Amino acid sequence: MQTDLPATFFTAPPGFGWLIILYFFIGGIAGGALLLAGLLRLFGTAADRPYIRIASFVALVGAAISGILLIVDLSAPLRFWHMVIQNHTGRLMFKWWSPMSVGVWILLLFGFFSLVAALESLTMDDRPLLRGLRFLARAPFDAIGAIGGIICGLALAGYTGVLLAVTNRPLWADSSWLGIVFLFSAVSTAMATLLLLSHWRRVDSANTNDWLARFDNVTLVLEFFAIVFFLLSLGGAARALLNAWGVVLVLGVIVVGIILPLVIQRRPSHSVVLPAVLVLAGGFMLRMVIMLSSEQIHVSGVQVFR
Repeated sequence: MQTDLPATFFTAPPGFGWLIILYFFIGGIAGGALLLAGLLRLFGTAADRPYIRIASFVALVGAAISGILLIVDLSAPLRFWHMVIQNHTGRLMFKWWSPMSVGVWILLLFGFFSLVAALESLTMDDRPLLRGLRFLARAPFDAIGAIGGIICGLALAGYTGVLLAVTNRPLWADSSWLGIVFLFSAVSTAMATLLLLSHWRRVDSANTNDWLARFDNVTLVLEFFAIVFFLLSLGGAARALLNAWGVVLVLGVIVVGIILPLVIQRRPSHSVVLPAVLVLAGGFMLRMVIMLSSEQIHVSGVQVFR
């Protein structure tokens, strides 16, 4: 079907598949988790320590899975190290003008600070094998680790949206709101993951749960408005979503993933499980819609087809 999308986009679909969609989803959760861990480390209390540990390990495992997904998705996975080290000179490979190169280093730095956060959380148990790492929990290393985690968490959470915006593809490059949308979605899905795991681990701190619930509500509202502004900023390109993908965006992401959790969480005695699962489902569908809807748009000459 011919549509009136801007005819200035002539790049072929990059071929992002389910591995990349999973990376965007898991990487977003990991980024949001390290952000939350950093905030709790800086401003929390002793009661928050179990939550810090869970969030730190979610970030570390998410970083590992994200790296594996990116490597497997490469056409030549065994050459992944070429993204970090120049194969001819042995020097570090960093291209500040390349979003892909910047993303690789964001993930590497994120992995480092998530490892630091995980190790610091383990020192809380006074384990003999980890006594040599107690300095991580002392000033100024604790603050450096927390602030570094917050910065890297924000960077990884929003980076995927920014990456799509510079790929010169319809929908992705038609708006500057994708990074903000993905950032808020990453934080909301990270809080949902933290609430689910803390419930499963029987970690119960009323003050922390209330703080997370309030933070989650604010984030979901901000995510809702970010999606609305994203759609409005598309202009005529929004017609590309007048199909099944648009239905999934409205019903799956906005209604199921945002509005229903907000309604459920207003009930005095609600369970954390259902709204958290709905938020996670909405976060995954958001990335699926954004990725696959543009992948199915093709350019021929000066006409755009979908």
